[in-house]
Amino acid sequence: MEAHYKYARMHLPVAPKCNIACNYCNRKYDCVNESRPGVTSEVLTPESAEQKFIVVKEKIPNLSVVGIAGPGDALANWENTCEAIERIKQSNPEMIFCLSTNGLLLPHYAPEIVELGIKHVTVTMNTLNPDTGAKIYRHVHYQGKKYEGTAGAGILLENQLTGIQYLAHQSVLVKVNIVMIKDINDSEIPAVVKKAKQLGAFMTNIMPLIPAEGSVFANLPPTSIKELNQMRDRCQIDLHQMRHCKQCRADAVGMLSEDRSQEFYAGVDSLIKQNHSVAM
Repeated sequence: MEAHYKYARMHLPVAPKCNIACNYCNRKYDCVNESRPGVTSEVLTPESAEQKFIVVKEKIPNLSVVGIAGPGDALANWENTCEAIERIKQSNPEMIFCLSTNGLLLPHYAPEIVELGIKHVTVTMNTLNPDTGAKIYRHVHYQGKKYEGTAGAGILLENQLTGIQYLAHQSVLVKVNIVMIKDINDSEIPAVVKKAKQLGAFMTNIMPLIPAEGSVFANLPPTSIKELNQMRDRCQIDLHQMRHCKQCRADAVGMLSEDRSQEFYAGVDSLIKQNHSVAM
């Protein structure tokens, strides 16, 4: 049995801020009917994240992975991300920690990621071409300035490449996510996969565009399963491809085959009271 059918994971939505504007993203917080990155029913403080973890761990004993994947960017909220991981790590050192990032701040925080003992990092890198990047990202906020067009996309790309290579050389398992967007970056994906391999990534995850309502790309055609699998098969020659991705919410709980996040959405205080009542 594969690990993703055996062990449960929990995403902690402690990172609300984001530093880039992706045209495929609409970070709508409270929508139980949507399951995609950037969506959550609540944003937690590091302290409340720890409390919720304790409740979930008691109800889901096979919980083994804690991830921070939004609803914004984990590194744009590094203080919260770091504190949440440290709190849980103190009482559960055996837990596997992972985080997802757009990579903009990766060169700045990569040494701290290594020092914190995070062994799994996912970086979304959609193109190696700043011109294409300018079609995907409206702007980038970096070091107090707003960069648009190819300028912003170029900064993002440079930092992604630098950060991925650094982490891989420090024995961190780096997975590169690629959103497959028809007529935008689909023809460039094989080159992105080759570059990811060169930098030391162990896997790429090619994901279909989810045309999110209210986003710039809301009316773009979605990638079909056939097209997605053809691209994955093509790129498998160069690097191992992830094929079980569910494009999870930022507050996902449970196994990949069964998201139980809404079961634990009642406010942290209410969850703790409920848990104590059951235990008594």
